[in-house]
Formats: sequence, structure tokens, C-alpha cells
Amino acid sequence: MMSKIFLFVALISMAFGCKTIAQRPASIVFKDAEVAFVKANLGKAPLFDKTLQSVKETVDKEIVLGSDVPIPTDMAGGYTHETHRRNYLRMEQSSYLYKITGEAKYASYVEDMLLKYADLYPTLGLHPETRSYSRGKLFWQCLNDANWLVSVSLAYSNISESLSTKDRNRIINELLKPHALFLSVENPQFFNRIHNHSTWACAAVGMTGLAIGDKTLVDYALYGLPNDNIADDAHDNDGALIKSESKGFLAQIDGLFSPDGIYSEGPYYHRYAIYPFIIFALSIENAQPEIGIFKYSDGALLKSINTLLAESNVKGDFFPINDAQKGMSIYNSSLIAAVDIAYKYGGENPSLLSVAESQGEVLLDASGMSVALNLKDKKPLIRKSEVFSDGKNGDLGGLGILRNASNQEVLFKFGSQGMGHGHFDKLSYSFYDNGEEVVQDYGMARFVNIEQKGGGGYLKENTTFAKQTIAHNTVAVNEQSHSLGDPDEAEKYAPALIFKDFSNPKVQGICAEDTKSYPGVTMRRGLFSIDESVLGNALLIDVFNVKSNEVKQYDLPLYYQGQFLESNFKYKTFESLEKLGKEAGYQHIWKEAATNEVDSEVQFSWLSKGKFYTYTAEGKNGDEIVMGRVGATDPDFNLRRDPVFLTRRKNMKETTFVSVIETHGAYSPIDEKARNPYGVIQSIENIIDTDEYSVIKVVTKDGKESLLCVAKSAFKTKHKVKNGSTQVEWEGPFTFKQIVEQK
Repeated sequence: MMSKIFLFVALISMAFGCKTIAQRPASIVFKDAEVAFVKANLGKAPLFDKTLQSVKETVDKEIVLGSDVPIPTDMAGGYTHETHRRNYLRMEQSSYLYKITGEAKYASYVEDMLLKYADLYPTLGLHPETRSYSRGKLFWQCLNDANWLVSVSLAYSNISESLSTKDRNRIINELLKPHALFLSVENPQFFNRIHNHSTWACAAVGMTGLAIGDKTLVDYALYGLPNDNIADDAHDNDGALIKSESKGFLAQIDGLFSPDGIYSEGPYYHRYAIYPFIIFALSIENAQPEIGIFKYSDGALLKSINTLLAESNVKGDFFPINDAQKGMSIYNSSLIAAVDIAYKYGGENPSLLSVAESQGEVLLDASGMSVALNLKDKKPLIRKSEVFSDGKNGDLGGLGILRNASNQEVLFKFGSQGMGHGHFDKLSYSFYDNGEEVVQDYGMARFVNIEQKGGGGYLKENTTFAKQTIAHNTVAVNEQSHSLGDPDEAEKYAPALIFKDFSNPKVQGICAEDTKSYPGVTMRRGLFSIDESVLGNALLIDVFNVKSNEVKQYDLPLYYQGQFLESNFKYKTFESLEKLGKEAGYQHIWKEAATNEVDSEVQFSWLSKGKFYTYTAEGKNGDEIVMGRVGATDPDFNLRRDPVFLTRRKNMKETTFVSVIETHGAYSPIDEKARNPYGVIQSIENIIDTDEYSVIKVVTKDGKESLLCVAKSAFKTKHKVKNGSTQVEWEGPFTFKQIVEQK
């Protein structure tokens, strides 16, 4: 595999070394033949025509208003930040309108703004906001400057043919080239790393090089700077190491994607990075089609788009693992571009057409036109249960997604840390019902582009709470986060997949094990999705074993979403609230109620989005139940006041948390009727727990029993366990069997 990569890099080097980059003003993404193809099909593709009309209306309004190019002063969300952001988006849109309509006003709009920036740029020092490890000029961080240059280099290339030689040279020499050098040579800590920041930087610099005919800039983009003098222990603002032995755009592809298409920072940042990846790749494809950039590294870029779509729920929202804003979805502009380009250059997958149709718009180029013309051939996007390996070599755990016929989805995270945007959440899960959160992943503590909240950037609570283990649905040991909250240490290891079996859509399961998050502690978790056709209600069974050679405290939180209804245990509420702990995220949780009077089973129910849910767990003597709420140590109200149900076990070497979440009934606020508000599960119990097997007994309120039998090894062989007069035989890692008493 590596020899192929080296050979491929050599081919690219030869291609760019032996050929002069085109000097004739030309678009780097929209070739003349493609423009002719688009023009010939106007009026024949309704979705393209609709998009074109919408963009024209938006840009025409901006042309009437005129452009403002202010001196940068603000953080994200502020006037200058948002104005420069709007400017680059409108320049890109207007340049496509020029190519398609030929109307001079669209080229003139871009030209006028570029000349204003050419006047402004030479006068700028670094942005006055000093928060970033790589301060920008137009924006507070180089990352946003790179966003700007990706769009502006594209826009420039689309209208460059309309410019006079004088204006073209002025724009190149006073704006585009100096900006590209600023983002690369002058900021190697931003440019020469493996990270979404550098993906944007490489795309910006490389596209600028292609647009202005500068081979040096293109080489920088593809291979990185030859020298950078970055300190070995340098970190960015998110706590991620900067220094990397590999660098450049090709190394980004090799280093950030797993063989299955997982992006190391998670789907939220995958969505963010896919646009520079895919648009720079398109530029390379147009400049040197013989290279076949979309086939590089086993077609990693196009493969990753399919994986990214799979990491969305039935509503199209991405699962918000790691630093992620909830609600980010496949309807984002980056995904519109990715889907259209993937369709055209990835074999015209008809399932992408159904995604494009749901997005409601297309790119204003040949890719968008190809999609719009072929919508009649669409096939549905099938979301299924699957596991994706993580890590560039596929050896850092992965992500598991369980999906059932009731449109319920469970995301199981047992992958890599996720670099600086990663969270300490090994073996955590989240649960969705028809796209609505039932058991949530908190996501990030940030209000993107909302100036009032920390200038739209990451808030301190992102580090002190959102990243911490206790903020996730997984076990925290001794009130400490995984890897003691050290991202460099957490980056070294990942859990291992123990088994997965999705062969029976009615009973599916997955299991993974972690041995590195806490020294001397082994954690193994199995999640099992039981379809509603089996016992009448859909079940999610959780079997979480933790063992250590020393006595520990184990905390397992459940971040349920909705209104608490009732419990089967008595608890004490507190008139004066106390914090759950002092650090590692515990300081951000209020103890609202608690009990240590636990019987054989613990049960509570809640209502969320018109459905009822009941949690039933096996209780142990000495268990403490804490009903908490996020929001302590939060004077600026940066955290959501979300509820948490926590089970605490003290002074134990080994324990197994066993629970089941049952989905049942419905409530209509219109007719004010509750249907099946009570679950059918009476109890759940771990009745056999040996080195070979775990057997979990589930009992319904009418006395019916079922057994979940789980093998701990030898998963491909036949198994047999006996409980009293009942003997269960099966082949594979597990089985779920209803017990019928003999009469």
C-alpha cells in the first residue's frame, strides 16, 4: 500500500515538474467545456434552475447594496468578521453567475471587491485579537483567512479572463500571493501539520497557486514546507500537538482518514474539512486529470463522503461526537458540494441523487448540472447497522452504529481520541429515536459565530466539562477522566472491537474493550438492540463490565433527554445544592436529589418528544443514585441545564452495570391522551457471570422471562449455558431467547 502511495506522489511531482501551470486566465474548477455543458442544459434541470435563480436574487441584492471591506477588528459573529465572511461567499457565487450567464456585472462585482482588498491587505498587520495560536489578518485566526482564500482564489480564477493585465497583476501581487505566503511560509505552525486547519491552508495556498500559475505555491500545498522549525512540544489552542513528520495535502488525505472513511476529528469536523479537500481535489483534477486525484489512497476522499453520510441520523443530522454543534447536517453547503462532486467523479452513485434532492440545491457547475439532470435515476440512501474502523491504518478502534426497523439508532464510540477536538469518552454511546435524542452526547460548549458568547469561539467550559469523561455516557473511575484528561496520552490508544453481529435485524449487538484509559482497569461494554417485534417494545440493553486489581469508585452517568416522570425508589431532594465534585467536569454538575436505598432493581421513566422511555437497571447493595443537572460553576450560563442520572459504586474491584432502556407508548398534547405510558419490563439481572459467559435475565411484568446470553470469547463456535432447568444453545457471540416454561 505504501509503495503505491510513494509511486503516486512521484507521479504528481513529475507532472507538476515537467509541465508549466497554465498561464492563460482560466477557471481552476469550471472548464470551458463544462461551462458549455451547463449552458446547453439550462431550462432542462429544475433543481439547477431553481438554485441558479436563488443565487442570482441573493447576489443581485448585494450588487445594489455595494460592498464594504472594513478594517478587521472583531471576533466571530462581529460586524467585520461577518462582513468579510459574506464577501468571500458572495464573490464565489457571483463568479459562477458570470461563467454561466456571461453578464459583466457579476465579474465587475468580484473585480471591484478584489481591488478593494488589494488596497486593504498591504496595510494590515496581525488581527488585534490575540487568542489564536495562528493569528490571521482579515480574521482573528488564520483558519478563517484560509476559508476566505479558498473561495477568493476560486472566484478570481472564474473571472480572471475579464480583468485587464494591470488589474490582474495588482490583485496577484498585492493580495493573492502575499496572502498565500502569509498562510504558509509565515505561519508554518498553521500550515505544516495534519489537522483540519492545515487542510484549509493547503487548499487555499494550492488553489491560489493554480489560479495565478505559481508552481512553488502548489508544491507547498501538496508536500508542505520543507522547513518549519516547529517545536516538538508545541500545542494549539485546543490542546493538540502541532508537530508532524508528514505534511502537505497528500499527507492530510493519508493521515486523517481511516481505510473505512472515518475522519479522525469526528463527523462535525469532517463536514467542515470535506469542502477544502474536495474543491482542491477538483482543481487538481482539472489541472492534471491524468493523475486521478480522486483515486488517490484507495479513493479515500470519495469513500469518506459515503461514510460521512452514514454518520448522520434519519433526520440527516450528524452524530455530535467530539467537539460538535448539534443540528449540523447533510444539508450544509459543504455536503452539497461533496455530494455533487462525489456523484460526478465517483461513478454516479444513484443513492447520492436522493440526498441531493433532499438538500434542495446543487453546485452551479458541471457536477451540479449532472446531478440535477439525473434525479430521475435516484435511489434511496440506505442507512444500516455497520462498524467503521478508525485510525489511518484502521487499527484505532472505530464507530459502531446500530439501527433497527423502528428508526432507532445507537452510536457506539470506541475509536481514537480525535486530536485536539476529541473528547475523553471511550466506550460512550448515544441513542436516537426517529432522529431525536433520547440519550445524548453533550457535544461542544461553544456558540459558533455568536459574538456575545466568547466571540463565537470555544468557551472554557468546553475543556472543563464538555470534553471530560463525566460529561458522557461511559464509566468514570475515581472521579477522573480517561487518560487523566491528557489528550496526548489519549491519542496513543483506542479500545478494541470484541465482536459485532448485525445478521439478525431483530437482535443486534456490538462489544468493545478498553484497557488503557485507566492504568490497571479493563472496561468492556456490550450494547444490544432488540426490535419491538420481539417483546412488544424496542429495547436497548447495556452490559458494562469494569474490573481493576485495586478498589475503585465507578460512576456511570446517563444523559437522558426529556421530562422525568417517576421512579421506583425514594430519593431525597436538596434545598441547598451541592456540586458533584471539584474537578474533571464534576464541578459543573449539581446534585439535585440522591438515594442510597436501592433494592434489586432501579427504574425511572421520562417523556421526550411525545414518547415514553423507561430505564431499568440491576441494583447493587451500596449503590448511590444521583439525579443531577449540568450548570454548576457556570457564572456566564455557558452550559445547557441538562439532566443526568448517575449510578455510583464505591469500594469495588469489579462490577457490571446492567440496564435496559425501553421505548413505549406515546403522548399527544392535542387530544391530551397518554397511550401505554408504562413499560413492560419488571427487572433485569446478571444471573451468570463467568470467564466464559454473561447471562442477563429480563423479566416482564406479566412474568415472562428472556435471556441474553453473551460469550466472552470463541465467538464463532457453538455455546451452551444452563440456568436451572433452562438450557440455551447458540452459535456466535450472543443470543436473545425467550424462555417458554414447559407444562
